Amino acid sequence: MRAAARSEEAFRQELVALLVAVPAAFIVATDAWRRLALIGVILLLMIVELLNTAIEKLSDHVTPHHHDEIGRVKDMASAAVGLSLLLAGIVWLVALAERVGLI
Repeated sequence: MRAAARSEEAFRQELVALLVAVPAAFIVATDAWRRLALIGVILLLMIVELLNTAIEKLSDHVTPHHHDEIGRVKDMASAAVGLSLLLAGIVWLVALAERVGLI
């Protein structure tokens, strides 16, 4: 994790998000399962980001030249990060909306 934090801006941003999410989950959520969900989606995002970074680093090690198939693999890994971000955003938005009484 230290290596990812040193070399990946996105992972550093997600670490900050985790540091904000932990105390915020105790403010936003009223029970333990909701807190776990709010913190868990950020941890899931970080896991997917680490896997994406690993795929990218390994791909670049295999060949530094452009390769269509490797490009598709990298795109899929990036899409997984994007979907994880979307999931985290939806979970937090629903929790916040529920907290303020919109739903």
